[in-house]
Amino acid sequence: MTVAPTHQDQDSAPTAAPRDAPGRRGLSRPAAFAAIAAIFVLFMAASSAPSPLYVVYQHQWGFSATTLTTVFAVYVVGMIGSLLVLGALSDHIGRRPVLVSAIALEAVAMVLFIAAGDVPLLLLARFVQGIATGAAMTTLGATLVDLNPPHAPHRAGVISGAAPTFGLGLGALGCGFLVQYGPHPTRLVYVLLLAGLVVAGLVIAALPETSALRPGAVRSLQPRLGVAPRLRADLVALVPILVASWALAGLYLALGPSVAAGLFGLSSHVVGGLVVTLLSVPASITAFALRGWPTERTLALGAALLVAGTGVGLAGVEAESVTAAALGTALAGVGFGAAGLASFGTLARIAEPSERGELFAVVFVISYLALSVPAVVAGFATTDVGLHRTAVVYSAAVIAFGALALLAQHLRTTRTTRTTRTT
Repeated sequence: MTVAPTHQDQDSAPTAAPRDAPGRRGLSRPAAFAAIAAIFVLFMAASSAPSPLYVVYQHQWGFSATTLTTVFAVYVVGMIGSLLVLGALSDHIGRRPVLVSAIALEAVAMVLFIAAGDVPLLLLARFVQGIATGAAMTTLGATLVDLNPPHAPHRAGVISGAAPTFGLGLGALGCGFLVQYGPHPTRLVYVLLLAGLVVAGLVIAALPETSALRPGAVRSLQPRLGVAPRLRADLVALVPILVASWALAGLYLALGPSVAAGLFGLSSHVVGGLVVTLLSVPASITAFALRGWPTERTLALGAALLVAGTGVGLAGVEAESVTAAALGTALAGVGFGAAGLASFGTLARIAEPSERGELFAVVFVISYLALSVPAVVAGFATTDVGLHRTAVVYSAAVIAFGALALLAQHLRTTRTTRTTRTT
């Protein structure tokens, strides 16, 4: 979809008028913004909750690391397919119908998880969850920008950068505690998430609609990616840091608990969840702490800390030092948060309302390809070359992409400076 360029700045652009019936009472815009942020966290917590459970499933059902990787992969296949097909739909039919459908489908996935007693049903649950999450993420991101308060123009970008990482950490750590200390370790977390989704559905019913009806809904379902020409240069400049940060997240989500148990002998399910939390919580804190920083400075810091943190973590693996590995993870988490803040903040600022759903779909496809493809390859590699060598090669690749992100940011800043001088 190509949208005609506009010179009107997004932060000052009026949001599409709500299409709700006259007299309909619902949440105020500030309350709606907070609710959307909370639902964003809920979806991401649900997506990471299975991570500490993978080792439990392996123990109970006796499957290999290759099967574990397949379980991770089907989730991403469902998500990317959903992003490609449904990413722009809310730009045409409104945010609320897409969110209601995504929540309902996510609830179905939770029921499947609860009922899962073998690998095929687990695969189906993860695939359905991937579809639901893909539909929700682009719409939630676009809705946050729609509801962004005029007096805080960067707030939507901050939340879009912080909510995914906070939710990932919350889901992994919370599930780790429930598995370690609660009853029914493979079911309780999904029951709680299902209850949260019921509440989320009721909240969505009270939300104001923020996107006007536009023709072309059926055409938007064609699986293609498109970005308005005026946005492409900014998006291309962000690709290296998106790849570096989300590939690192993929390593921790797919193999983090296995690394903790296999290389450091830390078999506690709480530790398995803590591995993901050590990356994601610093990322969330960073997104809030640096929200007033210039984008260029934040991107540079994010790329530098991704490189440094991954390097320290790799040194910890080589030296078998838990302290160094944990410190490197936290540093990389700060880089992850800075990268997310600057990336989503840039997108929130430059996109018009009619462009948001499709633009966020493209960005999430890039991010989740970066998260999934290396993690899937690494999962298969552990069977052939071992966990240690796989972690070393994976970390080196993240460092390389982080360095490329630094270079891309330097070139972009130099080009912008030259353009400013000539005009």
